[in-house]
Amino acid sequence: MKKHSFVFLACLLVLTACKSQQNLVPTVGTTITQSVTLKKDTFLLSAFDSLRQVLTIEGENIIVDFNGAVINGGYGKSFPDQFIGTGILIKGKNITLKNATLLGFKVAIFAEGVDSLRLLDCNLSYNWRPRLRSIREREDFSDWLSFHQNDKDEWLRYGAGIYLKNCPNVLVRGCTVTQGMNGLLLTGCNDGLFYNNNFHFNSGLGIGMYRSSRNRVMHNPLDFNVRGYSHGFYQRGQDSAGILVFEQCNENVFAYNSATHSGDGFFLWAGQTTMDTGEGGCNDNLIYSNDFSYAPTNGIEVTFSRNKIINNLIDDCTHGIWGGYSYESKIIGNWINNCRTGIAIEHGQDNHIIANMLTGDTVGIQLWARASQPSDWGYAIKRDTRSRDCQISHNIFAGVRNPLKISASKNITINDGNAFAGFEKLLVVEKPNEDFYFEKNQVAGDTGWHDAERFKPLNPTINEKLGKLSSFVSAEYKVEKMPDGMKTGLKHEGFKNRWSILMNEWGPYNHQYPAAFLLSANDSMMWVATYGPTGGVFKIINYKGFAYVKGREAKKLPNATDLLLEFEYTGPAFTDQFGNHHPADVPYRFTFRRFEKKLDWQVRWYNYDNTTDPLTTYTAFKNLKTAPPKATKTTDDLYFAWWGSPAEGVAEDKFATFAETEFDIEPGDYVIELTSDDGVKLFLDGKLLIDRWDIHEPAVDEVRVRLGGNHKLEVEHFDGGGFGTLDFRWRRVGE
Repeated sequence: MKKHSFVFLACLLVLTACKSQQNLVPTVGTTITQSVTLKKDTFLLSAFDSLRQVLTIEGENIIVDFNGAVINGGYGKSFPDQFIGTGILIKGKNITLKNATLLGFKVAIFAEGVDSLRLLDCNLSYNWRPRLRSIREREDFSDWLSFHQNDKDEWLRYGAGIYLKNCPNVLVRGCTVTQGMNGLLLTGCNDGLFYNNNFHFNSGLGIGMYRSSRNRVMHNPLDFNVRGYSHGFYQRGQDSAGILVFEQCNENVFAYNSATHSGDGFFLWAGQTTMDTGEGGCNDNLIYSNDFSYAPTNGIEVTFSRNKIINNLIDDCTHGIWGGYSYESKIIGNWINNCRTGIAIEHGQDNHIIANMLTGDTVGIQLWARASQPSDWGYAIKRDTRSRDCQISHNIFAGVRNPLKISASKNITINDGNAFAGFEKLLVVEKPNEDFYFEKNQVAGDTGWHDAERFKPLNPTINEKLGKLSSFVSAEYKVEKMPDGMKTGLKHEGFKNRWSILMNEWGPYNHQYPAAFLLSANDSMMWVATYGPTGGVFKIINYKGFAYVKGREAKKLPNATDLLLEFEYTGPAFTDQFGNHHPADVPYRFTFRRFEKKLDWQVRWYNYDNTTDPLTTYTAFKNLKTAPPKATKTTDDLYFAWWGSPAEGVAEDKFATFAETEFDIEPGDYVIELTSDDGVKLFLDGKLLIDRWDIHEPAVDEVRVRLGGNHKLEVEHFDGGGFGTLDFRWRRVGE
């Protein structure tokens, strides 16, 4: 980024352009009403009203060419979670915005009610994103996302590079969003075309849709839109996705996209309307010839809806395709490799699974039904939720441990040329099935999962079938590539795995700037790896808390708690995760720090009722801890997640948790983080530091304190119902 020519002032000047202008220099509050070209420069925003947008484009038949100009709304702010406001607001009809770069905003571009909007070749990277609280060894539940409602623009709380509302016939082409949270969010947008956009390495969504239909999403790299993953520790995704399709989105086409390494590659849900009424859904979408590999959770999730999933690649995901409550859907010609479950459908009806290649999966196809449905689902009351009438034909199962796992299902037909080779047990049945048909299939042996010898009798047949899979993808489904559509897919061969997903507190690491990540640790050793531009040289220039450091290995000093490694990088130029450019061959220093002070927590649980309710009778609630507890625990890690009762004798809902510890600590400044669901209070030496005493979703409170010597911490917590969590973390700061 070149040196700025001036700094924006927070003035209220409104400039109305009555005719085409060249080299316009905008100020805060500028309104553009006719075609203009901006002066090519970089403008830094030092102060502005967060309730206003910097620029407004309003009118009809307007072309605004930024000409490479840059507006930085985050100037003077330290971190992305401090960014505010909107860069550009667009209103009108037939408006084109091109060649713009906007960074440092909560929302870079917001358009509402614009027919025939065109956004071309804009860079909207390095905008708002939250600080993530999950760490290497454990997940923090406050990081989970919720996209369920957006009728009142609730998604805006998450920010976006582009947010479009009620904009028909949109074209978004050649735009980039990276190192933000969300790339493109659409609500009420129909008949649009979105292609050749790079929305990658964001901590939320690449593209998200809500009540948007008949759009084409094609040829977009949407990789590494992820959170909630730590290789070898947890793989949750936390509802991040390459593509999200929520609430009555119909007849869209998703073709030739690469949405790898995302929480879900593709995540579709019918919406709350369908759950409440049983009507509608996200129906008749075509998901064609995309790459949804390396998802921590599902390559494709499609639920409570009718769709077509054709000719996609899904490699190394937890589930290849999760199709809960799918009906009349067609799953044809996909290659699903090395997943825990290839295709999983609970309570599905009238689905067709045809000509798919399943290789290396633990379970190939799983169909099942539960004994009962949630009583608060209108869908379950008004719709058929049995697992029934599934046609499975012409599929190849090669090296799949358990090709078929089918339980409590009716009228399942497995016939017409399925081929099975190299398996342990062909069919696993946990509950009886009714009208189960298995005929005209080719089976090679009943043992030998991952045994190459078992493949030989079927190899010619398998090769022949592979050559014919495309014949099942008929003209009815085929989507032609766009003549100028970019080729998608991973350019970096080293990314073809899940362990290349590395997370820090600001989201997924793009492997383009110097950084260090923890590989593993125990009481005496720690292993840390450095990453960065190819050709760079790293050296350790300082360390604390270690006896020695050699390569990736660092031996801890006995009783060391504050561990520090300081690195120096020299090599090719790079842009860091905040968008700052660093020149080549200039030494760059960065640190890796870890705080391992363990505490001796004494935890007690109690049940409460109306007479000891924490919100209406706090004193009575607090006095619970004077009575014998229902359960106790001693732990050096105050970290709990409860989907039910925390211990025997404790209620699943309406229980109290009291925890306390005394400790000695080296003088210094410390930050305490406390995640809770529901209410929590934290006391330090009897002084109330954190007070979030209400019913809430998982949320984080943070406080900075000066400590030294002997101290006492006390935590009071209550669960009001449903999921509950309590998570204490701390770290040393300064020095």
